[in-house]
Amino acid sequence: MTVTPSLSSIDLAALRSQLEAAAVPGDAPIMRAYMKDRFQFIGVKTPARRAVCHDALAAARRSDQDALVAFAQSCWMEPEREFHYLGADALKAGHRHLGPTALAPLADLITTHSWWDTVDSLASWPVGSIVMRHPETVPVMDEWVTSENLWIARTAILHQLRAKDDTDLDRLFAYSLARAGDTDFFIRKAIG
Repeated sequence: MTVTPSLSSIDLAALRSQLEAAAVPGDAPIMRAYMKDRFQFIGVKTPARRAVCHDALAAARRSDQDALVAFAQSCWMEPEREFHYLGADALKAGHRHLGPTALAPLADLITTHSWWDTVDSLASWPVGSIVMRHPETVPVMDEWVTSENLWIARTAILHQLRAKDDTDLDRLFAYSLARAGDTDFFIRKAIG
């Protein structure tokens, strides 16, 4: 029987070594260019990254909110995008363990190293999950949609992506109308 380590025992330095071993060096510049040269990359594509980080993601599925947030924050402090993806994947894996008090640290992650790739993952999984399970947090989304920070506003617009038939259409259309005059590409894309 394999014992999954706790999330707090995951060593990011060891994961870095494993990611570097799995990297395809020629992929790093391509990945960086795809993200408009905003982030450093090790050169590990998603399937290989998730395979290397399997234990961390398994631990995230059974971790509490504090451990999940702390782990994601640690990942966000690393310079390479693969770590930001790992943090987002961990929050996705453990999304059922996140409650309303996780929204403030999630907002910090959303506004740090911001770009559509991590923001959309955070919007649709941890944030969306919290709002679906805790309807008392809808007013937070009502505030976020009016934010001057485009990534926070985008998160509010997109947080219902996984709701499917349970999508609150009135809220979605109200958010879209509230930002309809916005000229930013990423806001307009979220509305579309």
